[in-house]
Amino acid sequence: MEILLLLIYSGIVWLIFFKFKLLPWNTISQAIVIIIPVVAIALLILILNIVAPSSHDVRVMNYNVEIVPRVTGLVVEVPISPNQHVKKGEVLFKIDPTPFTLKIKKLEAKLPELEAKLVGAKAFDRELESQLTTANSQIQVINTQIALAKKRFAQTKELAESGAGSQFEYEEAETNLNNLQAQLAVAQSQKSQVIQKLSAQTEEGELAEISQARAALVQTKSDIAYAQWELDQTVYRAPADGRVINLQLRKGAMAVQFPIKPVMTFIEDEQWVVALFHQNELRYVENGNEAEVAIRTHPNRIIKCEVEHIVWANAQGQLTTSGRLPDTRIDGYHEGRFAVRLKIDQNEDIFLAPGAVGQGAIYTKHGKIIHLVRKVIIRVGTKMDWLVLKLH
Repeated sequence: MEILLLLIYSGIVWLIFFKFKLLPWNTISQAIVIIIPVVAIALLILILNIVAPSSHDVRVMNYNVEIVPRVTGLVVEVPISPNQHVKKGEVLFKIDPTPFTLKIKKLEAKLPELEAKLVGAKAFDRELESQLTTANSQIQVINTQIALAKKRFAQTKELAESGAGSQFEYEEAETNLNNLQAQLAVAQSQKSQVIQKLSAQTEEGELAEISQARAALVQTKSDIAYAQWELDQTVYRAPADGRVINLQLRKGAMAVQFPIKPVMTFIEDEQWVVALFHQNELRYVENGNEAEVAIRTHPNRIIKCEVEHIVWANAQGQLTTSGRLPDTRIDGYHEGRFAVRLKIDQNEDIFLAPGAVGQGAIYTKHGKIIHLVRKVIIRVGTKMDWLVLKLH
């Protein structure tokens, strides 16, 4: 653009001083003719860099997801091809489900046995309650019989001692009382055993046998649910719309659940354009400003954009975390640039490869009258992308 302006200016000078000779060509006019374009172009560029800053470091970026299998197994199917576009939810690859299916069947086979144990534990609890009730009833009956036997023993003893009664009846009453007292001791012992068994309870008041059986059943059901989840993970689906660029996974390979060893990298369709600017170029840039970029993969194509936001941070804003004092020497110091995230206009139907680079400019609300100069510069620059400057 500067060259074009100089050519126009040279033509005007030629017409005034040489063609029509409207002014004399002397030392003063020569100095004026040379100083005017130098000063004018310098001012134009300086103002342009403020009201319409440009960047020669524009990059296209996409979200990428490193695909790591959630389960380890043998790959049995890879239904996609390299660079094939897939929709969210489409199958990327499948792992052999046989080991996981067998695991589920093995766990499900335990369920009837565990359920039977739970039923048996509940029946045992009811049996203990019944035994306790029976023991209480038996003790009550024996206590009644002992009370009667004591009266009879006292009566027969009194009669035997006075000679009015039989010694045999007295001894029989004594024996009967002793037997009843022995039966009471046995009944109380049985009741104590039942109470001891019933005392083995959890904090919720549930019998320990029931709690153990229930816990085993719940654990097995949980294991089945987890095994089912593992089975579901043998089919890995696309997390979003996108494509797998460098597909190396093949049928028969072993997919390993290891975070630092992804089986493929998925490139999502969602992308953005980032332009890097020097720090003093962004004083008038605001969200929503108009922007244009020219990507080298698309020569002679201007892509309309809009400023989404400025990333007001870079690595120089953070000191290294350590126990040492911060190293603030300026050896090798370079001013860090700030990134401006640009949103591509929805009307732009164009494929931008992740990693593509180019140039661009932002048009602020100031100095709109000279924005045209920046637009011409951008358009001339993108035409130069047609040239492949190699000698081989």
